Amino acid sequence: MARPTPLTELFRQSGATFTDVAGWETPQHFGNSTKEHRAAVNGAAIFDRTAAGKIEVAGKDAPGFLHNLCTNDINNLPLGGGCEAYFCDHRAKVLAHAFIYHVLSAGRHAFWLDVTPGFNEKVLQHLDKHLISEAVELVDQTEQFAEIHLAGPRTKSILEAALGEPLPDLEEFQHMERTFGSTATCHIRRHDPLSVPGFDIVCLNERAAGVWRMLQSAGALPAGEAAHEILRVEAGTPVYGVDIGEDRFVMEVARALRAVSYTKGCYLGQEPIVMARDRAGFVNRTFLGVKVLEGGTLSAGTKLFRDGGEAGLITSSVQSPRLKAPLALGYIRRGNQEAGLRLEAETPDGKRPVEVLPFPPVQ
Repeated sequence: MARPTPLTELFRQSGATFTDVAGWETPQHFGNSTKEHRAAVNGAAIFDRTAAGKIEVAGKDAPGFLHNLCTNDINNLPLGGGCEAYFCDHRAKVLAHAFIYHVLSAGRHAFWLDVTPGFNEKVLQHLDKHLISEAVELVDQTEQFAEIHLAGPRTKSILEAALGEPLPDLEEFQHMERTFGSTATCHIRRHDPLSVPGFDIVCLNERAAGVWRMLQSAGALPAGEAAHEILRVEAGTPVYGVDIGEDRFVMEVARALRAVSYTKGCYLGQEPIVMARDRAGFVNRTFLGVKVLEGGTLSAGTKLFRDGGEAGLITSSVQSPRLKAPLALGYIRRGNQEAGLRLEAETPDGKRPVEVLPFPPVQ
């Protein structure tokens, strides 16, 4: 049975319909997912993302320890900065995905890892496995902190109204602490996984309901997983465990280049990544979107073909309000990736035409 988040009771009072996200009771919608999607595209919507894994890595050796295990440059990550990163094996196959933020915790430098819902224990075990003699402390904070995502073109003005003060313009992954009301101090991070301006707001569980109410009073519309899933597929944002797995070479994944540093020293999985770079970015498959031209959404695992030869594999699919058509994400083989190219999806009802889209799939 799914456990409640710190916001579940508030959502029950609002008449939300719930779904299970990695064992957490999370709103599926608040009555109208189309309206919720529209709010994120045109105004502002708030989502309960408490299910996200939250791991704190502290200690004097923490920067070098993380630096040696992930694909991005942690040694040079400034306080108040953040980055996207992958944890890989020696073959550069993806073991986990994380957003890493350099923070102050109890007055000392630390790193906060925001990981895919349900994968916090896996990441913690992976880090602990490689922890030998380093002065590093690992703490799973998933159950102590709530997380809210505010998304849409009006996010900054709504945050400012809720806080009662102006905010600086932040680049993606930059972050800061601010206080809602008199006591609700939160960690606010600029993060745009839905291809609209976005902020993650992380706070202790007991403060979450008050922060949610202030954001809602400032004009943000409560939204659920149904709208969030449509937005993230429209944005072309992959999810570990759905679009990414241990069988996937990191350089095939969407936006891998911003999560990989080519200037840092040795790290786990570096050699295959450098080899791919030296072959002018050559990879066998690339994560792209396709528009379904006939019929409904495609099931995960659907194969794509061109002239009888296998050309790709679908991992996610939704009905896109902005495309007014079904939209799917997946891995398209080299030689079949040109925008506008027609492929065929093999379904139980026969072959259906699809069209390769530019990336991201909804501009």
